[in-house]
Amino acid sequence: MSFPENRPRRLRRTEALRRMVRETTLSVDNLILPLFVCSGKGVRREIGSLPGQFYFSVDQLSREAEVVANLGIPAVMLFGLPERKDAVGSEAWHPEGIVQRAIRAIKKTVPDLVVAADCCFCEYTAHGHCGVILEKKGNQSVVDNDATLENLGRAALAQAQAGADIVAPSGMMDGMIGFLRETLDEAEQQDVILLSYAAKYASAFYGPFREAAASVPSFGDRNGYQMDVANIREAIREVALDVEEGADIVMVKPALPCLDVIGEVRREFDVPIAAFNVSGEYAMLKLAGQKGLLDYDRAMVETLTSVRRAGADLVVTYHAKEAAQLLTGKR
Repeated sequence: MSFPENRPRRLRRTEALRRMVRETTLSVDNLILPLFVCSGKGVRREIGSLPGQFYFSVDQLSREAEVVANLGIPAVMLFGLPERKDAVGSEAWHPEGIVQRAIRAIKKTVPDLVVAADCCFCEYTAHGHCGVILEKKGNQSVVDNDATLENLGRAALAQAQAGADIVAPSGMMDGMIGFLRETLDEAEQQDVILLSYAAKYASAFYGPFREAAASVPSFGDRNGYQMDVANIREAIREVALDVEEGADIVMVKPALPCLDVIGEVRREFDVPIAAFNVSGEYAMLKLAGQKGLLDYDRAMVETLTSVRRAGADLVVTYHAKEAAQLLTGKR
């Protein structure tokens, strides 16, 4: 029996050989860890919908930032739980808002850690939507795009002035990147990076986050401003608009159901691409691992590698600390 002269399996024979020809690598440098910050003191409370993740008060968040930095993770992304909510989410731009205080605390403790701030209003509004509600039609809502942009500008500026390295608008408002770039530049915050949630789908995989952030809409849904999960050409148009308006990094969210979208964005655009490995994706692996249905560590690394293989340079993931420990051997 004859065999092909070129046998691909020769290159798979040992771990050293596999490493030598590995096409896609996963590094701690690719990871961004989401963190939840809340009011109070001495708070480090596990989040029920996200096993292994915690609510941190500002003082405890500073300690967590040190742990993150020591693991080599280069960046965190902050989500705030305010004490007070209102119709427009005004706590998002208050100088002493929860995220602004958290940014200052982290920068004081770990100056070199890159701090990204999610810039949206769903955690801050009494109704749970991502902007100013123009009108309510039955069980549906219409968001006032332009009024929301004005508030996004206020929130982005507050985050930048607090010391955020990256402002990450996630509400999928039309024109948000151009408006925020102009707002930040006029305030002499030209060095602040804009990471746009450029292709953010109206996904079922956000459920654990919405429970954790108390941001479930009190009426209607977000289908009117987040993307239809069936569309990919629309995603390319959205990314193109944000790149043209000045986005430094573009993000696809969620990650695993959108590997094809990440790949298409990679082929079309020569900018850094992030992908958000969202709460539902994380919770599925966690729960399956806890029940012994799969090898959690292997499945986690495989998942994050697949997102990198699709074309993402950066992965925002709740797995970041555990992945860093596996990749670096640090504990």
